[in-house]
Amino acid sequence: MPAKSAAQQKAAGAALSAKRGEQPTSKLKGVSRDMERSMTEAQLEELAATPRKGKPEHKSGD
Repeated sequence: MPAKSAAQQKAAGAALSAKRGEQPTSKLKGVSRDMERSMTEAQLEELAATPRKGKPEHKSGD
């Protein structure tokens, strides 16, 4: 599942970094903290690997 916005991609990258132990979980806020707790490393990797080019900063609600 590719990221739908740059913000989602950035949050996934932060959560992935914490899950791998590269930064403390205590530095995570909001959605990235929830992502780190609820998603597997593979799921986070897939979201974080989505290219940002052409993505809106924030996705409008559907």
